[in-house]
Amino acid sequence: MEIILKEDVANLGYKNDIVKVKSGYGRNYLIPTGKAVIASPSAKKVLEEELRQRAHKLEKIKKDAEAVAEQLKEVALTIATKVSSTGTIFGSVSNIQIADELEKLGHKIDRKQIVIKDAVKEVGDYVAHVKLHRDITVDIPFKVVAED
Repeated sequence: MEIILKEDVANLGYKNDIVKVKSGYGRNYLIPTGKAVIASPSAKKVLEEELRQRAHKLEKIKKDAEAVAEQLKEVALTIATKVSSTGTIFGSVSNIQIADELEKLGHKIDRKQIVIKDAVKEVGDYVAHVKLHRDITVDIPFKVVAED
């Protein structure tokens, strides 16, 4: 079944993409929740016209994301957290703490755009991936240290 996504869906696609999914997933989840519509020929024509009209806006959004990416390439974070005597963290460091540290430096990044591959449960050096645009991802190194 072909559908047109109305919003970004993790591990499936981005807004206005035409993707193939299993019928049950489309009919029972994506369409009722408003995340997608059936890709009929008329819906495809409407989408094509809408994308043509919004092309310059999308280009501006991409340029803004590139500008933010250039600023973030220079950033290296240090996150202080409570640590046990063995070096393990009480809890873990998540994308929320990274978003807070970036905000302290003047970069307003939504926590949903930040992805950390593995759970951060020990002191050390790690990398967070920030998805600014469908084509633009920035890697931000961060160091987890013991809080005084």
